[in-house]
Amino acid sequence: MTSTAGITKSAVELVQEARAQIDNITPKQAYRELSTGNAVALDIREPVEWEQHIEGALQVPRGLLEFAADPASPRHAPELDPHSRVIVYCRSGVRGALAGATLKTLGFENVANLDGGLNAWKDEGLPTDEHHADL
Repeated sequence: MTSTAGITKSAVELVQEARAQIDNITPKQAYRELSTGNAVALDIREPVEWEQHIEGALQVPRGLLEFAADPASPRHAPELDPHSRVIVYCRSGVRGALAGATLKTLGFENVANLDGGLNAWKDEGLPTDEHHADL
């Protein structure tokens, strides 16, 4: 039996709370929004996962998100504007939900999570871009 001493919330509860704080949109909804140019796709997967991604996505690993989102940080990504629409995604939607909630905590006003992540995007047959690391 696994001990939960000291744990006040489970990982599942954290994800549920995160999803409740942000929009959760389908791949087709995300595609429509991204096609207008009025939203930024934010890929928060680790660099080893970036070989296939949504075209034009800003790629910031989850562990660096707070620094990329903070305009006062030397690591700030100018594409991340707290007043603009940001659609966060990962592989399956779980890390994306947590990252979206983090952005809300940082003051981002219009955040969405791609429900089902890149897996759902590809299942819908939506376009992806390939990136191959320079060797």
